[in-house]
Amino acid sequence: MKVRGLIAVLGLAIAACSPKYNPFVDEPDPRTLPAALVEINAPSAQPRLLWKESIGKAGSYVLTPAVVGDAAFAASTDGSLARFDGHGRQIWKISTGQTLSGGVGADGKLVVVGTAKGKVLAFDADTGAPRWQAQASSEILAAPVLGEGTVVVRSGDAHLLALDPADGKIRWSYERPTPALGLRNNAGVIIASGGVLAGFPGGKLAVISLANGALIWESAVTVPRGSTELERVADIASEPVLKDHQVCAVAYQGRVACFEQNNGSAQWSREVSSIHGLDMDARFVFVSEDKGAVQAFDRSTGSSTWRQVKLANRRISRPLAVNGFVVVGDFQGYVHVLRRDDGAFAARISTDGSPIIADPVAYGRGFLVQTSDGGLYAYTLD
Repeated sequence: MKVRGLIAVLGLAIAACSPKYNPFVDEPDPRTLPAALVEINAPSAQPRLLWKESIGKAGSYVLTPAVVGDAAFAASTDGSLARFDGHGRQIWKISTGQTLSGGVGADGKLVVVGTAKGKVLAFDADTGAPRWQAQASSEILAAPVLGEGTVVVRSGDAHLLALDPADGKIRWSYERPTPALGLRNNAGVIIASGGVLAGFPGGKLAVISLANGALIWESAVTVPRGSTELERVADIASEPVLKDHQVCAVAYQGRVACFEQNNGSAQWSREVSSIHGLDMDARFVFVSEDKGAVQAFDRSTGSSTWRQVKLANRRISRPLAVNGFVVVGDFQGYVHVLRRDDGAFAARISTDGSPIIADPVAYGRGFLVQTSDGGLYAYTLD
């Protein structure tokens, strides 16, 4: 029942943000077609390509790259894992020999990836030499996270595993009851101030002690509503964001909400649905909505500042706030650059034409994107 539920609701989520066709009518519903690209007559941003490379296809998985300084680490589903320097030169590339299913986690010493069979693989960041392996409870869909002397892995069943970065030994595991139905997603976690911040099925945001895996606090981003199990799916399907002791998260069929980091006290919440995620800067919280709109909320009050609706049904990625702009990728491999103050289109970049599903990642004064066909594109943004 659990596996069937995961697959069924994943299909529902994809249908919510994809073009839909009715076999009993001649023409598709125009409300579900991807929005046409808006012409940008006077671009107000100047993205410049720093370098481009290729790593290999992601298949059905979301393989977000990792950035440490000017080094970029990327993986493909066929098991390839590579490091590139600030000029796009390949420093090393290895074959892990396994199907990689989650993105890359890295720090200055270690690179960690997860597999479809729940294995956690760690490699030396300088050479790519294997360091250790560990076993999670199920397939790993999210990028492992390294920080404060710990590696934290989230498996597809929403279990958390804390590992010693020296040898991969398990320090603690955390699991909780989950609803009968849930989204199959690549929601990651954050390590900060001795805690692991994670969203869970059912709309809960929690902070887990990094030291021992104990629950520190838990708050509701949203409350499941509806008369059927499908209607009551309200999962947090992306990682939360944290800035200046404010942590925010967004739920599918639910809300975006912000809390005080130290105790989980609610600051504000607004109705919005997202499976793609959110980001924030000094002034705003930016959300990629299910149907393709990008919305900005004031961080202090939660009031809606602007909403860009001209990306409807383009299956946009999680937004990235970078250097005074907001960046999202789409299903045709375009990167859309929006002005952070009003959401107007500032620039557009084409890549290799394949979907940008992985999160755009900050890279110096710009960003790095990885396409589903494995293209890696690093840009600076002014």
